Amino acid sequence: MKIELREDVLKDLNTAASFNRDLFKENQTLVINLMSSPGAGKTTLLEETVKRLADEFKIAVIEGDLATDRDAERLRTLGIKTVQINTVGGCHLDARMVAKVIPEFDFESIDILFIENIGNLVCPSGYDLGQDYKVVVLSVPEGNDKIPKYPVMFKRTDITIINKIDLLPYVSFNLEEADRDLKQINPKAQLKTLSAKTGEGMNEWINWIKDVYRTCIKP
Repeated sequence: MKIELREDVLKDLNTAASFNRDLFKENQTLVINLMSSPGAGKTTLLEETVKRLADEFKIAVIEGDLATDRDAERLRTLGIKTVQINTVGGCHLDARMVAKVIPEFDFESIDILFIENIGNLVCPSGYDLGQDYKVVVLSVPEGNDKIPKYPVMFKRTDITIINKIDLLPYVSFNLEEADRDLKQINPKAQLKTLSAKTGEGMNEWINWIKDVYRTCIKP
């Protein structure tokens, strides 16, 4: 049996994403949707990023998890506004979830909002939250096969970060192969390599955020 769809099944989500985007733009808030598989180091990267930006920018975080607020508590110790969203089994955040927590923030005083999405290399890539940029974090212990095996995630992402490069001597991961695979899937995507733990490569990531804010959000 063939079913004809007469209405966009994502219409409500797209409406919410447009609402979010308009609000962020009106308040000149840079919004970065941070995605990865579980254990890639998103929260550690976010902690280290906040530490390096906090003197110049007012930062807030929306933290997405299936359950608990453990990651949110880690970020709150840095003195930044962090709101937890628990999906109770859902594999991604969507624009309606983000819209529901917007009243908990004072966006007139927020320069940068990070949205830490659910750990998953499939679902989060397909949902517009109203963000300015999508960033995916891949850690070297995950192996080189992840980019070709999950092409949709990397095709829809503006920045790919290879994290935990301090482990390169101990695991089988080839940075040149990762760069080559990414360019085949998404020629426009940028690749950045770093270790959130040691700080190696962090300056390039931090400078990218600063440049984007000053050139695109609040020139």
